[in-house]
Amino acid sequence: MPPFTLRIPHSAFRIGLMPHTTFKVGRLTCHALEAGMQHLDGGAMFGVVPKPLWERRIAPDDRNRIPLALRCLLVEHDAGLVLIDTGLGNKEGDKFKDIYGVENEGREGRTRLEDSLAELGYRPEEVRWVINTHLHFDHAGGNTWCTGEGRILPAFPQATYVVQRGELEFARHTNERTQASYLAHNFESVRFQTVEGEVDVLPGIRCIPTPGHVPYHQSVLVESGGERACFLADLVPTTAHLPLPWIMGYDLEPLVTLESKRRLYGRAEAEGWLLVFEHDPELVAGRLGRDGKGFGLVEPRGRG
Repeated sequence: MPPFTLRIPHSAFRIGLMPHTTFKVGRLTCHALEAGMQHLDGGAMFGVVPKPLWERRIAPDDRNRIPLALRCLLVEHDAGLVLIDTGLGNKEGDKFKDIYGVENEGREGRTRLEDSLAELGYRPEEVRWVINTHLHFDHAGGNTWCTGEGRILPAFPQATYVVQRGELEFARHTNERTQASYLAHNFESVRFQTVEGEVDVLPGIRCIPTPGHVPYHQSVLVESGGERACFLADLVPTTAHLPLPWIMGYDLEPLVTLESKRRLYGRAEAEGWLLVFEHDPELVAGRLGRDGKGFGLVEPRGRG
């Protein structure tokens, strides 16, 4: 394990025990919202990295699956609440939930994401911006929700939804490799404002292309008062993926991921970014630090 990294037993993180982590970026208040958990195959999550190496960092269960958070980031902004990614949503059936080890049920028939918002005193109708890093089901599934009558509606009806233009087109034209990850009911009933390349969606909220996992994947940089935090999404899904060559088998273009990580690490190290991890089951964030020839994490922040 990298030095400086604090690990805490999984038993401490039952859903609902520690609902969110709050931190400041300059004058912006950010909340890392826990939207549930999923469990994916460890071999797929670490690609060519041998199991004896990755299982030291995240232990698999008896089905070789590792626990992964479904973490979203809420930013209190002058333009209204900004939500980055939306978790998995409430539209999938029991077979899907068993395959992917999903634990995200909410108290009122929706999901843990809505519960986490409520614990902060917010309603879905108060979210004004939703930014999707990409449109895979575990990042955009909560864009919409299924009512008791079976209707699919936008989960955040007053929000402007933002995604890279190329990602929306890519999601709409799947093939045998990609179709299981892009589920149309997560995005086709949503009206998007699309962006292209690196762009400020709002003052202090910047989309940064980080391709590789999918061709139009983006990370999101929050900046205020000279401080910066970057929501990495699937560029670096967990702290165990910090080493440059530790790349998911799910990535469509792993060598592109490698270069995206290298570029982002250069900026993050030079400017002291706080890195926010979407899928780490225990650690929410930390700053990049040198670990010999590689990278570790300093100032780790756990859940709660």
